[in-house]
Amino acid sequence: MAYKVLILNGSPRVNGCTARALEELIRTLNEEGVETELMQVGKENVRGCIACGYCHTHEGCVFHDKVDEAAKLFEEADGLVIGSPVYYGSPNGTLLSFLDRLFYSSGFSKHMKVGAAVVSCRRGGNTASFDVLNKYFTISGMPVVSSTYWNQVHGFSAADVEKDLEGLQTMRNLGRNMAFLIKAIGAAKEKEGLPRVEQGSFTSFPDGK
Repeated sequence: MAYKVLILNGSPRVNGCTARALEELIRTLNEEGVETELMQVGKENVRGCIACGYCHTHEGCVFHDKVDEAAKLFEEADGLVIGSPVYYGSPNGTLLSFLDRLFYSSGFSKHMKVGAAVVSCRRGGNTASFDVLNKYFTISGMPVVSSTYWNQVHGFSAADVEKDLEGLQTMRNLGRNMAFLIKAIGAAKEKEGLPRVEQGSFTSFPDGK
């Protein structure tokens, strides 16, 4: 059975630190028999969600841009990797706008698709950014892949990342773990089906009590 992972590079630098980390991950996934598709989103002209409700009555977002393309690939994929540099202790703003619309406007189930976040920075802010990205997975029923450290690399340039041997090792271990989890879920799905999802309750306290 063929498995595929969509990889989003949220850095505006195509060959920067984030790209170097993702390159190590992609190579490992491919070695483990998992196909990958890389999409560059860091330099896209993407605006955030405007809460218009268009996606509630139509297919997709009211804004037709690269988010539409990503949604189709995401629906077909078994896993999603989100990579980002750290800006002021948070992921790239363009990427966050992209993700808000991608996850909210796409109506397909993301349940049991596997998710992994990858972040890069010069010194600090990695774990805070890592937490932000993981929340897209955990609200969507997507198992989050771990490694032998937080999924991060350090450096000011791609050449610096080459020296972060532990960071690159973390990417390789992440790739192996992700491939294993995707295959395990695929086997269980074929044998037993996916876990049942309850969706009847929606707590909003509209009466103010």
